[in-house]
Amino acid sequence: MIVKAKTEKTEEKKSSKETYFEAVGRRKTSIARVRMFEAPKNSFTINDKDIEAYFPTETLRMTVKEPMVKSKVTKKFKVTVLLKGGGISSQAGAMRHGISRALMIFDSELRKKLKQAGFIKRDPRAKERRKFGLKKARKAPQWSKR
Repeated sequence: MIVKAKTEKTEEKKSSKETYFEAVGRRKTSIARVRMFEAPKNSFTINDKDIEAYFPTETLRMTVKEPMVKSKVTKKFKVTVLLKGGGISSQAGAMRHGISRALMIFDSELRKKLKQAGFIKRDPRAKERRKFGLKKARKAPQWSKR
């Protein structure tokens, strides 16, 4: 019996010397992993795409930028996000949750403003499961007397 020894390839990992603030935001089935780097101007990269390409409507882009506007942060950030699951509206909500959590890590004084705006609490609403004997989660088949 011949046993081959495994050789491990040592890959140099990206050693990012930049400091960043990382947080996770969730909404329905969407998960957003947010990293915020200090930068000369605000920029958003979502799954290697620009914010205008990823979120087509202005309302979704406003939803994402709300925590920075409401907290009146003077510093500028380069925000990179990995989004998974859900629809685009749910993903925008998850991203807003993640950005507000990352801002709290950056400066704990911002917690009060973000909490008053309602960005810290995770929105727990999700689709209810279907129950047997029913057509949908709560819709029952039409009742007939005979």
